[in-house]
Amino acid sequence: MTAASPDIDVRPITEAEIPDWVRALNTGFLRPPAASEADIADRRTYIEPSRTLGAFDAGRCVATFRSFAQELTAVGGATVPADAISNVTVTPTHRRRGLLTRMMAQDLAAAKERGDVVATLLAAEYPIYGRYGFGPATWMTEWAIDVPRAGLDPRRAGPEDGGRVDLVDPEDVRKLAPELHERLRRAQPGAIDRPDRWWQITTGALRPGGRAWTEPFHAVYRGADGTVEGLAVYQCDETWSDAKQPLNTATVKDLVAVTPAAERALWLHLCSTDWIMKVKSGWRAPDDLLPHLLPDPRAASVTTHADWLWVRILDVRRALEVRTYEGTGTLVLDVLDPAGMSGGRWRLEASPAGGSCTPTTESADLTLDVAQLATLWLGDESAVRLAALGRVREERAGAARGADALLRTSRRPWCPDMF
Repeated sequence: MTAASPDIDVRPITEAEIPDWVRALNTGFLRPPAASEADIADRRTYIEPSRTLGAFDAGRCVATFRSFAQELTAVGGATVPADAISNVTVTPTHRRRGLLTRMMAQDLAAAKERGDVVATLLAAEYPIYGRYGFGPATWMTEWAIDVPRAGLDPRRAGPEDGGRVDLVDPEDVRKLAPELHERLRRAQPGAIDRPDRWWQITTGALRPGGRAWTEPFHAVYRGADGTVEGLAVYQCDETWSDAKQPLNTATVKDLVAVTPAAERALWLHLCSTDWIMKVKSGWRAPDDLLPHLLPDPRAASVTTHADWLWVRILDVRRALEVRTYEGTGTLVLDVLDPAGMSGGRWRLEASPAGGSCTPTTESADLTLDVAQLATLWLGDESAVRLAALGRVREERAGAARGADALLRTSRRPWCPDMF
């Protein structure tokens, strides 16, 4: 990295600077720079200028950065306040001048001052954010299902558990889905909250900047007692073979299920609809039930497997105390944080009854960077694996295995959303 440019002003933007900030944002994302008046008007409804940073060179915005309040579910179902980071760009003419470092430092300092436990982001490029203390904490997998190969009984009429699948309208989704998603995210480590604006946009009630919207199909699963336990949102193309045979593909935009029965029923609904020859799953947890819900799991082939939600721990004590633990034990962690925000030596005493995390001068069991702690916190990564990679150092023989016994979870964390 070249030396920082102190003559470039990095600061929160004003209301009047939103159009210039959006132009810089579009430039950074290689979109047509000028934004429509409708787009600018929409952004004014949700952008918080105090949490929206810009870098200004001679009065022109040349880098962008925005954060907003978010809730993230920890292991066990408790939520923590998170500083969600998005809209990060640097104009190509101003790369390698330390602008992102300055914006990140300002935002994380403000988040720490507010009392946020973590910061979160989705990384467009892998190498960038580790140096700021972020680590990949959840992963996602996408499958493409070859429906004819799946082996499903074509005579099957619907769920065999007393439940039913119904197609509903967007208005019904706005009434039913928010509560359903709340049930999911309270039980799913790595999930985040969905504000009302999210539901308004995804059901077509709000169309920011006049963007086009095509109504998808909405399938709801109700259990035997009538309770809504699942929702699938999907779109279908219209493709025919030369022999005039339908070869449609269904692309899943969202699938929320709070019971295995709901998950099974919705996937089988998608894979047993006439004319659908392929189903694209959308972003799912890497240990999703999907492939093995099919008689032939090989009918579902992995098309994408990638890191997804990145986490930066701002408060080690609160992060480790808010989550639950399946085992019992004590672990002393020497956490290295070059930014000086959340490092130190910590003694974790954990049991199924809860965890206690306190500063200590005892000898460490493990030494690790704050970014590696983030990868372990939601229960997905293995300390043994990180030690083998040289990213965690065992100060006591067997400490990494002991850390796995405390920190890893029986199901993998998952963040269903992009932000």
